[in-house]
Amino acid sequence: MLKQTPLYQLHLELGAKMVTFAGYQLPVQYTKGIIHEHLHCRSHAGLFDISHMGQCLILGDGAADELERLTPSDITGLNVGQQKYTVLTNNAGGIIDDIIITRLNSGLMIIVNSACKDKDFSYIASCLTSRCQLIELKDQALIALQGPSAVAVMRTLSARAADLSFMHAFETELAGIKCTVSRSGYTGEDGFEISVSAAHADTLARLLLSENEVAPIGLGARDTLRLEAGLCLYGHELNETVTPVEAGLHWLVKKGHRNFPGADNILRQLHFGSEKIRVGLIIESKQPVREGSMVYNKNDDVIGHVTSGSFSPSLGKPIAMALLDREYSIEDTRLEVKLREQQVAVTVTRLPFIPHRYLK
Repeated sequence: MLKQTPLYQLHLELGAKMVTFAGYQLPVQYTKGIIHEHLHCRSHAGLFDISHMGQCLILGDGAADELERLTPSDITGLNVGQQKYTVLTNNAGGIIDDIIITRLNSGLMIIVNSACKDKDFSYIASCLTSRCQLIELKDQALIALQGPSAVAVMRTLSARAADLSFMHAFETELAGIKCTVSRSGYTGEDGFEISVSAAHADTLARLLLSENEVAPIGLGARDTLRLEAGLCLYGHELNETVTPVEAGLHWLVKKGHRNFPGADNILRQLHFGSEKIRVGLIIESKQPVREGSMVYNKNDDVIGHVTSGSFSPSLGKPIAMALLDREYSIEDTRLEVKLREQQVAVTVTRLPFIPHRYLK
């Protein structure tokens, strides 16, 4: 049985094309299409239903200490209202999932990827001592408001929320509806994510969509937006065989932290460099290259593979991310990808493709 989010009926009313994703029925696009939605988010504001994501609370004394032993990042240093993007690692240093941790007055809130939430929650719960407790927030929905107009829209509902700094959050009310609002997102644009009870999600979503600047955005544009922003997607750039260093996430490792799964391998790669590294590719063809396509050097040797690829509506050309042998990761290196039995020229470029516009 496919699951539905609390906004399912709203998506149908808005003319969404629904697809199956991570066991849910979700909108891939609405009537005006992916490119229009993408550009609307870049120029105005987009509303995203991300209620398929997993949410939980970790309660108890020492919760931050216990979570820090599962990640490479500084969790104990989080103050109330601060967020941290990090990863859960396995004993080889591979990534179990990438997650967001928020320190609230009530405890540590974690947002995980939909396809990973069952394994994540089971794993985290199994690692906690009797001092701590994991509570899955099954009755919470999650909505994202992203784009340059998002702050003006948010200000009509909450001045304090509109004044949040990037990667900060607080518990509040929007139009009388209890929420947790954070200044964060997955598009490279300024914006907010709102955790709200499933019972009130539809009301809040309709309120936000009543603003002229706000349009609904589906999974299709969400993917092209995050690709332009050079952001990782679990199952593509990240998996249990890829380390944070290989994924270009070395910055999330806390200095001096050695007590987490896979620390030896990750710290070795930080010191000596990893054999592979994530890069951006500009495609010199009108056709996008897709995930799994092999990348070749001039001697026709395989030196990596494409992890994500699509047409970039903002740039007007295809782009991709790839995991390459480090020696070929230098900017402006020319390589090739096989596309329908033809070799297509690609050029290594710096990430992100589009500058981030987060409020720092």
